Amino acid sequence: MATHVFHRSLKSKLPLAVRGDGPYIIDENGKRYLDASGGAAVSCLGHSNEAVRAAIHAQVDQLAYAHTGFFSSKPAEDLADFLIARAPGNMEAAYFVSGGSEAVETALKMARQYFLEIGQPERKHFIARGQSYHGNTLGALSVGGNQWRKKQFAPLLVEQGRVSPCYPYRDQKAQESEEEYATRLADELENEINRLGAENIIGFVAETVSGATLGAQTGVKTYFQKIRDICDHYDILLILDEVMCGMGRTGSLFAYEQEGIVPDIVTIAKGLGGGYQPIGAALVSDKIYRAFQQGSGVFMNGHTYLGHPIACAAALAVQKEIEKHNLIDNVQKMGDLLDKKLHEAFDNHPHVGDIRGRGLFRAVEFVEDKKTKTPFDPAFSLNTKLKKTAMDLGMICYPNGGTIDGRLGDHVLLAPPFIADEALIDEIVSRLTRALNRVTGRE
Repeated sequence: MATHVFHRSLKSKLPLAVRGDGPYIIDENGKRYLDASGGAAVSCLGHSNEAVRAAIHAQVDQLAYAHTGFFSSKPAEDLADFLIARAPGNMEAAYFVSGGSEAVETALKMARQYFLEIGQPERKHFIARGQSYHGNTLGALSVGGNQWRKKQFAPLLVEQGRVSPCYPYRDQKAQESEEEYATRLADELENEINRLGAENIIGFVAETVSGATLGAQTGVKTYFQKIRDICDHYDILLILDEVMCGMGRTGSLFAYEQEGIVPDIVTIAKGLGGGYQPIGAALVSDKIYRAFQQGSGVFMNGHTYLGHPIACAAALAVQKEIEKHNLIDNVQKMGDLLDKKLHEAFDNHPHVGDIRGRGLFRAVEFVEDKKTKTPFDPAFSLNTKLKKTAMDLGMICYPNGGTIDGRLGDHVLLAPPFIADEALIDEIVSRLTRALNRVTGRE
């Protein structure tokens, strides 16, 4: 049957999803797919939570939409109260948008305007990391380091300062301790600040735990503490992107809790609404909010669906379900189990180089040669083949290519729902093992 939907890929036919059942999506032919990646680390409660469905239905009956130029709404106020009460540090306000790219774009614009509000209009540069991804809008692409996504739009993008990612599997030297590696990366940031001139810099942007581009890479011990100290020393903002890794995914509501620091702005999205409605947010510290409040009083930004009542009601219901059922505790427990099972299955696999991540946010990096860490030839398209093979086996996972530099390297991202149990973890590892062995000719 012909389609009039402009799909992501116009050269492949997608199955038609018709129903959700816990951690499974069911297509029109009745085939069940275990959603081992939550789509793109979105579906933290699975696909059929009754409490969230009921909250959406109740809000539709009450009020569907009210433009934020004229009204606030109770769901938006309640969701903001909920998040700010639980955000560690001095977070003061939440700005609700419709997704992760909008959240990052908002954070960049907020950060720029903040310096205008305090009388420093010369601030114009951001610094971000290589092999990062911050969204698909032009500003977010500009700070992002995903070369494959940026290439087509390079003439439209603004070049920003760039430093190395924290990527110990490939970049930490053999005789270098974690502390020494963290110091080297921090020194690189400081050198880039001095190259551009601290007085010209708005902020440093980083994923607290890297997403699909680098694959669930955490910072080494003390890395983010050193980064925070440098930002403070040079009076630049620290913007943490937790669109993918936040909202419980890594074992704490905000991923930065585990780093012992507090950002000036943090962006959240995917797990905020769990896929039940499109929503994202930028949370700002009291310093940022106070500058706007005591300055112009107006943030020069706006979208039609800001603070959408149904989206906010859905997100609040998602967060209440997570809290009510202590699901972040389950993320920690099942995350440890997933890590253990992945190591048992792949530590001796000739084509697995690294297993990394935190909580229910894990990645497996593949290599052609384990000893030399040589990646597969990109022409082999391991990540594409793995995605198709896993789908054939009834599992959704999130493989990506270009892990190392935008061209070389392959990994798969796993982000199962917070409702996962031991049986589901076993099923994920079993199906991934079969898919990898089939693709690499070991089955």
